[in-house]
Amino acid sequence: MQSFPGLTIGHATDTKLKSGVTVFLPDAPAVAAVHVAGGAPASRETDLLTPGNLVERVDAIVLSGGSAFGLAAADGVMEWLAARGRGFAVGPTHVPIVPASSLFDLTNGGDKSGIAPGAAHATYHALGLAACEAADSEVAIGSVGAGTGATTADLKGGFGAAETVLADGVRVAAFAAVNAVGRATLGETPYFRAAPFEKDEEFGGLGLPSPLPADADAIVTKRAAEPQANTTLAVIATDCALSRDEAKRLAIAGHDGLALAIFPAHTPFDGDTVFALSTGTGGSATGDPVRLTELCAAAAATLARAVARGVHAAVAAPGDPVPTWRRRYGADTRS
Repeated sequence: MQSFPGLTIGHATDTKLKSGVTVFLPDAPAVAAVHVAGGAPASRETDLLTPGNLVERVDAIVLSGGSAFGLAAADGVMEWLAARGRGFAVGPTHVPIVPASSLFDLTNGGDKSGIAPGAAHATYHALGLAACEAADSEVAIGSVGAGTGATTADLKGGFGAAETVLADGVRVAAFAAVNAVGRATLGETPYFRAAPFEKDEEFGGLGLPSPLPADADAIVTKRAAEPQANTTLAVIATDCALSRDEAKRLAIAGHDGLALAIFPAHTPFDGDTVFALSTGTGGSATGDPVRLTELCAAAAATLARAVARGVHAAVAAPGDPVPTWRRRYGADTRS
């Protein structure tokens, strides 16, 4: 899909490692907020985004694999931004503001022999730089970037994206690296939980089954789930000019999209994190709670779609611990 006005997005993918990085680069510093609803996050600079703190705008947002090791990707992004004079001005110095979150993909069948603090820092630092260099207006989905090695309880995860245009032309986009402890489908069927929100058959066009499968409410999770071993990361972007308080409300509401698309969500073993990013290239919602409510509803629905698209678009790779949706249900002929 096309990315957002005033925003480019870049992926860097290491297929041998089965991990990667995705960077969101606004053309100008953008208002941002974050809400963490999972119990096992791996993050950096998220406290900075709390309403009331000094710096209200960010130069980039980074999503990565690699658990805590992957947070080093933000160093690569900071290096890239600093070389271009980007950052919060402090006297003669500019400090790039780069919040980041990572998901756990260390046991997904990739070659993790080089994952130790020193080597891993160099690896993800380089991936952060590469993601910046790859940033474009076209956004790939599936087994790319931060979603490269992602998994769910019973299917391979991935990176998904979706967009909604409201009646007044305001745009809302959602991007998700889906590495959930739970399922994105209804029981053992191919039907996605996010089906009521699907547009243009973007994840198969199956709709909802009738009747619902008997195991639709079964609590199926990754076996031997551990803290920091999962996590769905998301960015919700809008061209509507928002205050940081409004962006925070958008991030909170966006978590409903995870609950609409994944069951269970927000568990003690997930680090579910949603960033909200306002490029401000469209109209303003400041002081208009009705308009903000419409944005919040669109954020949840759009994120639910992005989650399903990430799982639907994943492609198989050697050593995968779980099948892709396409392979399990007879549609994966690409690998």
